[in-house]
Amino acid sequence: MSGIHIRRARPFDAGAMASLLNAIIEKGGTTALTDPVTGDVLRDWMARGDIWHLAELDGEILGFQWIGARATLPDEACDIATFVALGKHGLGVGSKLFEATKKAAKTAGFSWINATIMAHNEGGLAYYGSRGFETWAHPDGRIAKRYDL
Repeated sequence: MSGIHIRRARPFDAGAMASLLNAIIEKGGTTALTDPVTGDVLRDWMARGDIWHLAELDGEILGFQWIGARATLPDEACDIATFVALGKHGLGVGSKLFEATKKAAKTAGFSWINATIMAHNEGGLAYYGSRGFETWAHPDGRIAKRYDL
């Protein structure tokens, strides 16, 4: 899908992003999140200084991704989360998001990206593996993968 546009997510996108994420949470199996989120919750998350991108086509949000520093990671690392709308996998959304996120992570001064994926999330493991992430830890039934910038 060549018309997919990637841009920085803004607080006014939070409501639509929450709807996308809540559909994924409701389906289950691919995110550690279990409770629905609101646009206000996502706006609060965005305000903590993480870097958010979204993918859209003709005004429809197809997915979003964010990176940010975490107390559980070294200063040179950031954590990543990726969400693609149900029924929109395989269109290149994740690939396009990651290209923008990678550049933003380098610009922000990070040297590597951590992705922590539930061990049974085959789609997530495949996605991060296809980007070049390497397994480096196994915390609490999850798999931590690292991508060196």
